[in-house]
Amino acid sequence: MKNKVIIQTLSFVTLFYTAPSLSSDEYGPLLSYVQSPLHSTRHTPTLRSGFPINDGDVELFASFTAASIWANSDHYHLDYYQNQLHTGLRWQVSNNWQFELNYRWLYAGNNHLDSLIIDFHDFFSIDQAGRDQKNKHEFDIYAPQHDVKVSDFSGDTLTSAFTLYSQYQLINTQSHGLSFGVALYRNNVNNGIFEGESFEQSAQLNYSYAFTDQSIYTSVAITHQSDYERKNDFPHKSTLLSFMAGYRLELLTNHELHLEYRLYEGAENGPTEFSESANEILFGYRYKLPFGAVELSIIENIINMDNSTDVGFQIAYRHRIRNSD
Repeated sequence: MKNKVIIQTLSFVTLFYTAPSLSSDEYGPLLSYVQSPLHSTRHTPTLRSGFPINDGDVELFASFTAASIWANSDHYHLDYYQNQLHTGLRWQVSNNWQFELNYRWLYAGNNHLDSLIIDFHDFFSIDQAGRDQKNKHEFDIYAPQHDVKVSDFSGDTLTSAFTLYSQYQLINTQSHGLSFGVALYRNNVNNGIFEGESFEQSAQLNYSYAFTDQSIYTSVAITHQSDYERKNDFPHKSTLLSFMAGYRLELLTNHELHLEYRLYEGAENGPTEFSESANEILFGYRYKLPFGAVELSIIENIINMDNSTDVGFQIAYRHRIRNSD
């Protein structure tokens, strides 16, 4: 009789509890960098997975982003295109340690997004905010309070930076991942109207929860700018806080949809809209291959329209070299 009761109790419990299946999360959040004008020209932490990749694996990655900057307020006017090439590698040295080295080149170049954006605003009856009253494909930055007035800078480099990131695994279970990372960042632009250099550091905590075909990512970070000298720029705050969150859904095998939100403390040390927080959302799609993944994403500013990019489009490729041991 006693054994029968135990068996019935266990059977009842299993009706309401099933151990979580192994997650299909292999690559974590999308490979992406903030496109807000002031944040994209300095070190800004990115959303990262709280989980490690497989021990001994190496990931090579590269991405290209085309963005349109339009910010028009009483204090300044920004109208230009910026493009970004981002490449690097990450290596899971052991179960606990991961290292990453990446290079990012941000430059001004005509990517012809003005027509697309104006047509999009017209189609959905969205206010153009003055964009349709200017010539297309301009390169202008005008901020009289900071004695900044530059134009026709197409082809100039905005940022040329290396970042070394190291991450230590604090928790790694089937569903929960918690990691702590630090980064060293060095930017050096040796010519053009944005000539200058900076040295920055950051620390961040990454937590992820994964279950079957879904994942949730969060990262909180603090950045410190210890050395900064750059022509034609706004005065920067030396220390910034960041919060990032993301959601992954695997619709079909190898096909994923991503939604991310990024909140960055205002980067300017002054009275303009750039002293307020920058908010971006990212919609993305990932297709997983046997040896890597291809990602397509759109970056859009929200809440404060005068301190972030208008829109950005990105394509990325990530190649995984798997440990054969």
